[in-house]
Amino acid sequence: MTDVIRSPWSAAMTQSPPRDAGPVSGRYPYPPAPRSGPEELVHGVRVADPYRWLEDPRDPATAAWCAAQDLLYADEEARWPARDVLLARMTALLAGGGARPPVARGGREFHLRREPGRELAALAVRETGRTRILLDPLDADPSGTTVLDAWEPSWEGDLVAVQTSSGGTEHSVLRVLDTATGETVDGPVDRVRRSPVAWLPGGHAFYYVRRSAPEHAASGTGLRRRVYLHRVGTSADQDTEIFGAGRSDTQYYTVATAPDGRLLVVGAGEGTSPRTDLWTADLTATAPDRPGLRRLRHGDEGRTTVRLRPGRGPLLLRTTAGAPCGRIATAAPDATGPGRWRTLIAEQPGTVLQDFAVLDGPALGRPLLAVVRTRHAVGELTLHDARNGARTGTVPLPGQGTVTHLTARQERGHELWFAYTDHVTPAVVLHYDAVTGRLRPWPGGSPATAPAEGVRVTQEVLRSRDGTEVRLFVMSPTGRPDTPRPTVVTGYGGFGASMTPGFTPQAVPWVRAGGVYAVACVRGGGEEGEEWHRAGRREHKHNTFDDFDAAADHLLRAGWAAPGRLGVLGSSNGGLLAAAALTRRPETYAAVVCAAPLLDMVRYELSGMGASWRDEYGSAADPAQFARLLSYSPYHRVREGARYPAVLLAVFDGDTRVDPAHARKMCAALQWAGTGDGPVVLRTERGVGHGTRGASRSARLYADVMAFLAHHLGLLLPEDG
Repeated sequence: MTDVIRSPWSAAMTQSPPRDAGPVSGRYPYPPAPRSGPEELVHGVRVADPYRWLEDPRDPATAAWCAAQDLLYADEEARWPARDVLLARMTALLAGGGARPPVARGGREFHLRREPGRELAALAVRETGRTRILLDPLDADPSGTTVLDAWEPSWEGDLVAVQTSSGGTEHSVLRVLDTATGETVDGPVDRVRRSPVAWLPGGHAFYYVRRSAPEHAASGTGLRRRVYLHRVGTSADQDTEIFGAGRSDTQYYTVATAPDGRLLVVGAGEGTSPRTDLWTADLTATAPDRPGLRRLRHGDEGRTTVRLRPGRGPLLLRTTAGAPCGRIATAAPDATGPGRWRTLIAEQPGTVLQDFAVLDGPALGRPLLAVVRTRHAVGELTLHDARNGARTGTVPLPGQGTVTHLTARQERGHELWFAYTDHVTPAVVLHYDAVTGRLRPWPGGSPATAPAEGVRVTQEVLRSRDGTEVRLFVMSPTGRPDTPRPTVVTGYGGFGASMTPGFTPQAVPWVRAGGVYAVACVRGGGEEGEEWHRAGRREHKHNTFDDFDAAADHLLRAGWAAPGRLGVLGSSNGGLLAAAALTRRPETYAAVVCAAPLLDMVRYELSGMGASWRDEYGSAADPAQFARLLSYSPYHRVREGARYPAVLLAVFDGDTRVDPAHARKMCAALQWAGTGDGPVVLRTERGVGHGTRGASRSARLYADVMAFLAHHLGLLLPEDG
């Protein structure tokens, strides 16, 4: 964080009088937490931060407080009779293994695969009808704390760049493996974080994105990124920087090359901004380490990605520029702006474009585009003539679910792979043959699993405070509000991310036991396109919270939820949503769970990846944006004497996206302020972070969260159910 933010805070600081949190809530003797943090004058407003000392995990006082919270949590967990039952059921639900769609390169099919009973997914390669494991993180680290973050095969398929990280930090290290032997032939390269890797033909070099060393970044955080060319077999210190100089520390970059090596495309975006700038370079005209990058588009609203194919044909673009729900366009590689693009498949009202792939094998007779859209968050897959965009057919899906990222052969072919999932069906990889029209499970994936029994899914439509229609997925035993039941509602509402149907293991035993589990598609997400996202970001963030309030009211009014037995669950940005619901209307809920949540919105930019999220939330450096952030910041909305429901805050000590300090400070504030009968507890998990984790750790997290909710919402889980 820059001094622009720090300076107004440090201009006028006073210490608030110390006060310890004590046994203020019924039978819960909370650990002492002095209210000794500063009160600061920010843009003329006094802002108290009594628990700032909890931001430093190395402070002995913080460590002692955390140890006491661990004991309190263990004591509370022992009161949940359903915990062991849920753990057994979650373990069984997650034990089946799975796979992701393959990337076909050089006659091989690379994919992630988790064998039944295994903790983590491994990188597998399938060739000549046989599958073998190329890299299993458990071989190098049996503890399960090392995970595979990303991977990219060379165009020929004889090499693959892999990125792994440990302890949940997502600070990846890149190595290059020989596909035939699995041996490391290059690396390690540090300071990468799920970097895109764009190979040049022949496998001798690739472009990638690397962070600077912390001491070389202007902010001292090591956030500054650059695009480099790396030559396999040489030290990363010798890599050539090709893009990023002079740009801000919070810029993110993408990089891609055409299979024949003719074209390079570099993308740039400011943090999580819904805008993309693109540059292209003809690699036949210059050396790879001196690409003549030309701006393809710059400064226009909209996200754009490019699908590169061999040859000198036009670029295929998926963009929201001029089309908030997405369109597919073509452009010459030297086109300098959207005005020189030609729309191939126009925006379709009521749907949101998600992905597309090219099928152009000689057996087809004409090239096709396979196009994935969602309609109110539910996936559709259609086929179109690649020459004029005309729709030629539909690929039937197994149900009302989600189609993941499409993959096809980079050389000419007629095969398509994707994964399908819905709320009650684990993901299965499907293979579509565009010549025969046959859709079937891919032999390299796990066997298809039947949908979970005893769970019905419906989609409700409700109206928010301003009259906007909001959709709500409801999982229940009967598919109708026949009787009020213990109910959990969740949502996300940020960054244009959509709450599309996906297998929800935590919901299955809950519903089978007689409960209701609901997913609200609130503004700020991408369920209805980019305008839906923009309607819930920055100055419009109140719409996200209003939509969620309306969803809770609908569940109660329609008879799905039992009054006094409604709970909230949210993680990450969804944790902010859950905490906002808690502090706005604490009397509405009986229990609230916030996992890896953002809670101090006045200082969110100062830790984790917060500096990258200014475009989503706004910045405290701006007086108007600061006022909005403070108005809904859950940590600052905690009120002494309020009757808050039972609250579980779950954090992960390796989380480098959302600092666990958010939850520590919120926990102390709620324990000090609340007078409700339920506890406020902090669950700290060590050795994991915000992202990928082992199956057993996922099972334990789901079990703990749902056992807490069952205990405080009054749902009984039969041991034999």
